[in-house]
Amino acid sequence: MDWNQFTHFFEQHQIITKILIFLLFVVVGVLIVRVLLGIIKKLILKTKVDHTVKTFLFSCIKVLLYFIVVMLALANAGIDVTSVIASVGAALLALSFALQNTLSNFFSGIILLFTKPFTADDLIEFDGHEGFVVNVKMFYTTIRTFDNKMVKIPNSKLTSNSVVNCSVGELRRVKNVYSVSYDDNITKVRSVILNVVAQNDLIVTDPEPKVYVSNHLDSGVEITVFTWGKHEDYYPILFYMEENVKRAFDENGITIPYPHVVVKK
Repeated sequence: MDWNQFTHFFEQHQIITKILIFLLFVVVGVLIVRVLLGIIKKLILKTKVDHTVKTFLFSCIKVLLYFIVVMLALANAGIDVTSVIASVGAALLALSFALQNTLSNFFSGIILLFTKPFTADDLIEFDGHEGFVVNVKMFYTTIRTFDNKMVKIPNSKLTSNSVVNCSVGELRRVKNVYSVSYDDNITKVRSVILNVVAQNDLIVTDPEPKVYVSNHLDSGVEITVFTWGKHEDYYPILFYMEENVKRAFDENGITIPYPHVVVKK
């Protein structure tokens, strides 16, 4: 097949030619984008902005670059890109109601980055989940729970509901609740609990630990204990108190009442 026959063949098969050109530009474009994304990622990581901003910005740039690759591939394949963009815009407008949640998550992500209710590595509580913020992306925020599960939360939920940031401030308060018998001496109970507190170096003395009578129950007196420690020591302190106060109560003859029913014959 000489050159004239070769060109004549492709003139008769313009669609195949356009598809091949399109695929060629897509493949080359994807390879170039991957290289650029690697460079951009390194540059973004070197900046001093918050990690959540870095991840959100990187995900936006990634989508934008791939969109440009597709548009360039279409243009070089002889397709009118202007009409394609107009068609896509019309389609997006028609699907705006279907995409309402997606768009809401995107703009909510921007709100989270500007208002900063939390940042990367902050410990937050939301909708029954508790974990450390990994990143904020275009449509969702990822947190890592204490049992190493990755939870993805739609950004719109985080901006429309209450989020508890447990990392604000240097210290976090730990609350433990116990019950003792009405026959036990409250002064002795308080002394026993404070002695347990004093034996743990993770518990700080400022703010001062507090022991209160918080309620009168049907079967006993409720005692609430407030202690303070660093954020990372919250659970070690919580479980230390639960175990060692029980031991101290047993050693000092303090009764922990439990519900019981008296059946009369």
